[in-house]
Amino acid sequence: MMLDIVTWTEPGDVPVMVIRPRGLLNAETVEVLEQKARWAVAQHARCLVLDFSDLVYISSAGLRVIIYLFHALRTDAPEDSDAALRDGLRAGTYRSPHLKLARPQPRVREVLKLAGLPQFLEIHDTLADAIASFGGRPTQTAV
Repeated sequence: MMLDIVTWTEPGDVPVMVIRPRGLLNAETVEVLEQKARWAVAQHARCLVLDFSDLVYISSAGLRVIIYLFHALRTDAPEDSDAALRDGLRAGTYRSPHLKLARPQPRVREVLKLAGLPQFLEIHDTLADAIASFGGRPTQTAV
């Protein structure tokens, strides 16, 4: 099975790039998401949502891309420093201000949970909530 990806930017006070992979995310298909992730970083995306509503499976290869995006989207700002990250993780208060996950299917959510991603990434039940979590007001409704 192939991995298809749809990408768009939600305009608003804070533009949010959304990447929605569809299908199976494993060692055979991960290159498609890796290319899209590198493209998003090259486009200087600062706020990004991975919408997993159409993702039916994720392997460790897919988790690696999420971790890549987490690190690639960090900035030189004090709240993104290694010390702030370390202190926030210890206190259980750190969540990435740049990368959010939305609408994972139950099996995908379980893999994300087992991998410990909710310790530093917000997982939202709706795409609209994930977009709104960046603090801006959207100019259109997220689908």
